[in-house]
Amino acid sequence: MSVQYTLDQIASALGGVVEGDGNVVIQRVSSVKNAKVGAITFINDSKYQKALATCGASAVVLREQHAHLTALPKILADNPYAYFAKVSTYLNPHTPPTTGVHASAVVHESVRIPASCSIGALAVIGANVVLGENVVIGSACVIEHDVIIADGARLEPNVVIKHHCEIGRRCHLFSGVVIGSDGFGYAEESGSWLKIPQVGRVILHDDVDVGANTTIDRGAIDDTVIEQGVKLDNLVQIGHNCVVGAHSVIAGCVGVAGSAVIGRHCRVGGAAMILGHLEIADHVTVSPGSMITRSLTVADTYTALMPFQPHKAWLSTAAKIRHLDEYADRIKRLETELATLKATYKTKHK
Repeated sequence: MSVQYTLDQIASALGGVVEGDGNVVIQRVSSVKNAKVGAITFINDSKYQKALATCGASAVVLREQHAHLTALPKILADNPYAYFAKVSTYLNPHTPPTTGVHASAVVHESVRIPASCSIGALAVIGANVVLGENVVIGSACVIEHDVIIADGARLEPNVVIKHHCEIGRRCHLFSGVVIGSDGFGYAEESGSWLKIPQVGRVILHDDVDVGANTTIDRGAIDDTVIEQGVKLDNLVQIGHNCVVGAHSVIAGCVGVAGSAVIGRHCRVGGAAMILGHLEIADHVTVSPGSMITRSLTVADTYTALMPFQPHKAWLSTAAKIRHLDEYADRIKRLETELATLKATYKTKHK
């Protein structure tokens, strides 16, 4: 690594309380299992005690109540996971891009590019685009006309921003992202499909991260809105006119159908599906692989999964599920008959 710090220097910069040798030198972050001399690792709870006992790290980040689990030098923090993220950033500083416009970039004459921006090779920037300060546009990005990209936003190579969309401050869009493609809107007439023009925009508020190959469709009429601090993983699909509330996180391969509204501080697990026109309350967690078919109005964790089985067993289970209504009716009849028998028995034996 190009940088290294003592444990005391790390705590001075990031906070936390040092116990043990504060002069130990830290060069890298590592997992508990693979840590070696010069590395710092972390644990969130005591279930990692066994791994920690044989850990080769030079230091560890943990909670105060777990300090007794190791004799290694340590930093005590209330949230070891978040602290570890800060340490990783501290030890792996981002290399600032070279400012200026690459000679092969194609920039419309109406665009004013601040001197603090970096425009990569083969990037294309359309008419009336507005760029803030310190914007980074990677190689082969395409920015269509009338797009606004605010200060500090960063587009990795091969990002496409369609016309009239807005990208907030410090947003980070990874390779393959498409913002503002047409939503899936068609009207049926006489057995064929008529395309509905998608005239809304996509609006990304500040500090939104969008993972590789994720797509966010523009609104059909109103805008698709991703609020402040939202984090989207790779291969996520957000349909037209959706709203994703501030500081929600959505894991990979999730599909959100059109006009769904997801609340703030929600967590959606990988490969979950959320049907269109539903409303999800704030602070809801959706388990991985779940299919959400109705609105969720109460903050809770929701799971809609069938455990996997050998295929033949699954077929049997699925067949039984199809008869659940019939089984429920039979149980009700049996309960009624049983209640009648009990009443008859009591009458005869008074």
